[in-house]
Amino acid sequence: METPVRTEAVCTESACADLAYDVFARACPSRETLEHVTGRWGTLTVTALHDGAYRFNELRRRVDGVSEKMLSQTLHALERDGIVHREAQPTNPPRVDYELTPMGRGVAERLMDLIRFLEGSTPQVLDARERYDEARGGL
Repeated sequence: METPVRTEAVCTESACADLAYDVFARACPSRETLEHVTGRWGTLTVTALHDGAYRFNELRRRVDGVSEKMLSQTLHALERDGIVHREAQPTNPPRVDYELTPMGRGVAERLMDLIRFLEGSTPQVLDARERYDEARGGL
């Protein structure tokens, strides 16, 4: 199997059609998806949906602190990337459910591993912050 040759750190959808995507390349579409998934609300939204399907307001309550506008933008971006599936039910009033796609479940599993690690490391993080602040005069 031939290894693709990198010529520049620019990766547009058409330019990368025959090359492996490179998240470190400024224009690579994988970078935008990474930003959608790892942004503050993206990570929390994807991992909340790991528990199962949610309606919009249920999800908003689950992701404490997210505004309606930010949750809507986040869900649109994740749906466009194929990570979230939006199902509109033909009822009155309309019912819309959000759930992870198979790719979204894979992303959520990886994020859940990171979250579990960070939650388990919280005592060490808090100790490190305290030492840091004390060394710098109680920031």
